[in-house]
Amino acid sequence: MAVSSVTTLALIQARQQSTRLPGKVLETLGDRPVLAWVVRAAQAIPGVDRVAVATSTEAADDAIAAWGAAAGVTVYRGSEKDVLRRFADAATADGADLVMRLTADCPLLDPAVAGMVLRLLKRSGADYASNVDPATWPDGLDCEAFTRQALLIADREAARPSEREHVTPFIRANRARFKVEALVNPIPGETGERWTLDTPEDLAFLRGVVAELGSASIPSHGQVLDLLARKPELREVGKRQQRNEGYVESISLDPVISYGYTRSDALLKSALEIIPVGNQTFSKSYLQLPNGAAPLFLTHGQGGRVWDVDGNEYVDMVSGLLPIVLGYRDPDVDYAIRNQLTRGISFSLATALEQELARVMRDIIPSAEMVRFGKNGTDATSAAIRMARAFTGRERVIACGYHGWQDWYIGATARKKGVPSSVQALTSMVPYNDIEAFEKAFAAHPGEVACVIMETMNVVEPKPGYLQAVKDLAHKHGALLVFDEIITGFRFALGGAQSLFGVTPDMACFGKAMANGMPLSAVVGRRDVLMEMEQIFISGTFGGEALSLAASLATIDKLKREAVIPRLWSLGEELTRDVRALVTKHGLDGIFALTGAAPWMLLVINDHPSVRKEAIKTLFLTEMLARGILMNASHNVCWAHDATDMARMRQAWDGALGVVAQEIAGGALIEHLKAPIIEPIFKVR
Repeated sequence: MAVSSVTTLALIQARQQSTRLPGKVLETLGDRPVLAWVVRAAQAIPGVDRVAVATSTEAADDAIAAWGAAAGVTVYRGSEKDVLRRFADAATADGADLVMRLTADCPLLDPAVAGMVLRLLKRSGADYASNVDPATWPDGLDCEAFTRQALLIADREAARPSEREHVTPFIRANRARFKVEALVNPIPGETGERWTLDTPEDLAFLRGVVAELGSASIPSHGQVLDLLARKPELREVGKRQQRNEGYVESISLDPVISYGYTRSDALLKSALEIIPVGNQTFSKSYLQLPNGAAPLFLTHGQGGRVWDVDGNEYVDMVSGLLPIVLGYRDPDVDYAIRNQLTRGISFSLATALEQELARVMRDIIPSAEMVRFGKNGTDATSAAIRMARAFTGRERVIACGYHGWQDWYIGATARKKGVPSSVQALTSMVPYNDIEAFEKAFAAHPGEVACVIMETMNVVEPKPGYLQAVKDLAHKHGALLVFDEIITGFRFALGGAQSLFGVTPDMACFGKAMANGMPLSAVVGRRDVLMEMEQIFISGTFGGEALSLAASLATIDKLKREAVIPRLWSLGEELTRDVRALVTKHGLDGIFALTGAAPWMLLVINDHPSVRKEAIKTLFLTEMLARGILMNASHNVCWAHDATDMARMRQAWDGALGVVAQEIAGGALIEHLKAPIIEPIFKVR
């Protein structure tokens, strides 16, 4: 029995009614129209069997149909706005198994690059492959390939306007259902190149390129790059324009449409059979979100947004519990990781990356005379405690804030089950900004305290002179001062909050944002104290894991090169101001408040006389999630959050607060909850 071969249709999306450059696809470029350039390139793509154009039924696009008839190119016509349906109908009419989506505004499309995308789709068995997600190639080489089956599912189920207009967002969003692959450009820095056609300036650029390279043959990606290296003035024409501006605009106009949480709920059920709490982190588990009305599993992120297993999209105000300081899939950090991956991940001996990063940290952090790495915050804080005990010969610790899950700290909290009572007794907890509490803690155990460990700042700023007073008091009693900068480091200031407030501790602990999501932490401090490392035992197989070290170097370099931290402050301050105004607008002052510093502003919800705060928080989070915002207890802004994200945040806060105010006034808030009340695990601040 004969087996039919898989056929591929290259379908070129084209229209005349561009808002920025009407009639662009039939503009002359060299000796032929722009659309003819794309058709010629499409016909040269290895693996493509047929080429067609998909345009609208609008009268303005009759010219495209006429051109196709004259050129012998099949033209399919359909809805102007519902381009997804247009593609689905065209693919069905053609009968192709695979579809490659091209756009008529990419006349410099390289058939070799497009052919690699198509080959990736076939060889990987994926439902979708592209060179646009993430965007690492020049803007103008864009191509996507997908199965007809995936296209038809998207056509049947996609509901958001942007998903209908741009064909593939539904497939890319639903990565729990569709296998998605990406052809990543191995050459860094090309994402800023603009070779597409959307404005008069773009047309001038393209005509300049064609004037140099000619029209006789299809220019390759490399030939265009070589030309621009010789004539750099050409590339300046389009660099200041936004990539995929039309898509960005359509997303900003999208209503929030929920696809439900069926897959999340099913995954939780199966996860609980094999993973305690169904998750690796309490703060990311179902215990912290409105059960049955929240996403519980994510598939991917981009910039300041994430997508869940049901295909729902969110502005992410959790940011991975604060490690994501630049944004998801930051191109500079991702390139550093890929580059190191070609060399290896974990080695049998140290790499030079360790001392390279240690020197960088020494240069920017006031307390960093020496540096030692770990993988998470608890590694760093626990190492600091052990060194302090070794250095002072004492055992007791005074803690202020949250410092991780090891026995020495968690034994002093309500979550102390499993910690020996003798260990519990060695740590005393004191409140922030209360110097008298520190004095009493020292007085209770004279000559026994090894160190004070404290968050440099959390819910409130330090009172004038407070941090210096704690340092002076610790040193007076022969103890060391350790700043826990796991959160504040690389978020409040490049050198940590210690540089912001001008107080240098004996040791400090960093983590979270130092590698933009890669697992890495560090304890830094005085040379004489950290030299205890050579006498005590702190050692881990993955302490020098190279991908995270490379990511951290790239992250810190970007923090130094770009105005990342000032942007975190300005974004946070603007958002805080707007939210406080909305709280007042809805009459919820005293119930809702934001406190802390702008890059990490904490949400405070208080009891109402008729409703306890846990119920209010459950309703509030339910409503925020329904409006496309993923958050828990704080605003964790990142550099990639843009104006559209902030606008959606404000709209969500406005709507959610309105519902909360209405339910409180109606007296039936608890009865109307869609999920069980979220109960706190334990109080950490």
